[in-house]
Amino acid sequence: MAKIIIPTPLRKFTDNTSSFETSGNTVQEAIEQLAQAHSGLERHLFDDNRNIRSFIKVYLGEDDINSLEKGATAVASNAVISIVPAIAGGIN
Repeated sequence: MAKIIIPTPLRKFTDNTSSFETSGNTVQEAIEQLAQAHSGLERHLFDDNRNIRSFIKVYLGEDDINSLEKGATAVASNAVISIVPAIAGGIN
């Protein structure tokens, strides 16, 4: 099964789980399985049209899925998917 790495800011919605195994065939399916298993994540990951939010970066291995086939990117059984949420802040 492929593995999704859950970033620290989102772990409060996954009972502090750092990874999730998925049988999704595409990145979209994999992230949807994660959101179904941890319902608190859904509003943070998807927009109203069920697309992965534009400010969430998702990587398949080292490749940004936006440079591949976005949510339709195929996921191999040994793949690692990383979610990188946008983090704002700092001093101007």
